[in-house]
Amino acid sequence: MVKTPQASKKESAKKKRFGDMLVEQGLINKKQLQQALKWQRQMGEGQIGSILLQMGYISIDDLLSVLSRSFGFPSSNLIHRDIDMKVVRCLPLEKILALNVLPVEADKNSVTIAMLNPVDVVIITELEFELGKKIHPVIVPAFMMKAAQEILQTNPRGTLKGKDIAKNVRELGRARKENKAADLQILLKYLMKSDASDMLLTAGVAPSIKLYNDVNRLAMDPLTPEDCEKYAKELMPDRDWEIFSKRSDHDFAVPFPGIGRFRVNVYRQRNSISIAIRPVVDKIPSLKELNIPEWMKDFVLRIQGLILITGASGHGKTTTLSALVNIINTHRRCNIVTLEDPIEYLHEHKMSNVNQREVSRDTNSFAQGLRHVLRQAPDVIVIGEMRDIESFEIALHAAETGHLVISTVHANNTTSIIEKVVNMFPTHQQALIRSMLANTLQLCISQRLVPRKDGKGMILAIEKLINSSKIKQMIRDNKTHQIRSQMQMGSEDYTSLESALSKLYNNNLIKFDDAVVLVENESYFRKLTNRM
Repeated sequence: MVKTPQASKKESAKKKRFGDMLVEQGLINKKQLQQALKWQRQMGEGQIGSILLQMGYISIDDLLSVLSRSFGFPSSNLIHRDIDMKVVRCLPLEKILALNVLPVEADKNSVTIAMLNPVDVVIITELEFELGKKIHPVIVPAFMMKAAQEILQTNPRGTLKGKDIAKNVRELGRARKENKAADLQILLKYLMKSDASDMLLTAGVAPSIKLYNDVNRLAMDPLTPEDCEKYAKELMPDRDWEIFSKRSDHDFAVPFPGIGRFRVNVYRQRNSISIAIRPVVDKIPSLKELNIPEWMKDFVLRIQGLILITGASGHGKTTTLSALVNIINTHRRCNIVTLEDPIEYLHEHKMSNVNQREVSRDTNSFAQGLRHVLRQAPDVIVIGEMRDIESFEIALHAAETGHLVISTVHANNTTSIIEKVVNMFPTHQQALIRSMLANTLQLCISQRLVPRKDGKGMILAIEKLINSSKIKQMIRDNKTHQIRSQMQMGSEDYTSLESALSKLYNNNLIKFDDAVVLVENESYFRKLTNRM
């Protein structure tokens, strides 16, 4: 919610009043208050009490005492207590982060909630409704809440002990005092311990993680352009830095011994550098772990044809692709050639030989790599992403001449993949391309990752389109657009995303609100879920 100017003024006035109370009680002087207010304006964030503490002007006990008298509620010193994780888990982590609250005690009838603002009736009412219990608010300083939340984000299944919160408080205070960005390896270790899919480093804001598709900023100072450039140079060897300097964006994978492997995208924005870092898990997940149906195995083990995967960015296409390659590698004796940008999952040679080529390192582009791929005696060709007409043309030819081709394509759904492939070609070639697609296509899938209802990660929903004789004829006759309307209720050939999501919802695995934002036909989805 965007704050109005009036709301911002009220909040500012409240902070100044709290600072004035500290002056009146002789805990700080006016000069110290002015220095703290100046620091707050420069940083654009932070509670005035927490800032005064970090500047060494007041003690924690003084801060808690004045907070308690100011709000008329008891305070809680989190560094002097160990909190039962069963109590913490009465609220989902995303709710704790969104509302800036923390459950600290509970009994049969009530829950004690640590809050930054214990007079916020809206939050208290919402929590009482969700938990079905009386809420007893206690006040905690912002820095203490941030330190506790950072532990929960880093290790949501661990413990929440006072000594660990105290350690985090000291580290955060030291970082602020030194005005120094966190060491890159510390950030990468944090990313690997958390359940986050990405870490985002951008000038002007604190390092952030993407947790279940929501961006959460860490309890650190905003990064400077110099910080981001320093991180980029640490991530990239000299050769990659030269490429980035020419192109202004660059994809690559990088290992950090003892920490893990990461897929990195570095790009320029507003004359500074931004970085997106995604951890790459060494172990390739199984179909069951990914919630991919077993029938996919039958298609992947075929010796010829085209399999296409689509889905929004960040919804697991690369992971699915790697899982399919792993099945072939485990069950077939063949030669697999991949073209990836960058290589994320490293495949061992099992029953098959797996040759992984990285764009910009082993070949200049997907198209260039594909031009010579048929001379490399491949049985299976895996293309990280088809982006241009030449890549599509070579892929179709390879699938038609006895090879299995698997690739991802950016498209909205399984039927729009077909239209995208056809429409890339000139009008006079489109009838031929439709015929080639009808003859070679085995399967299209479109996938979306949805937060689990229990808060334990994400689950995959898959739309499928099997190229049966009926679908082949629709493709040849330029009637692809009719597939969705004619087969909406589901069949062996086609299962819509709406059907896949409704199945997950009806099995109590996902929330309605998380699913409905992903569907194309909301009324149909509501009908399937009895939420008309």
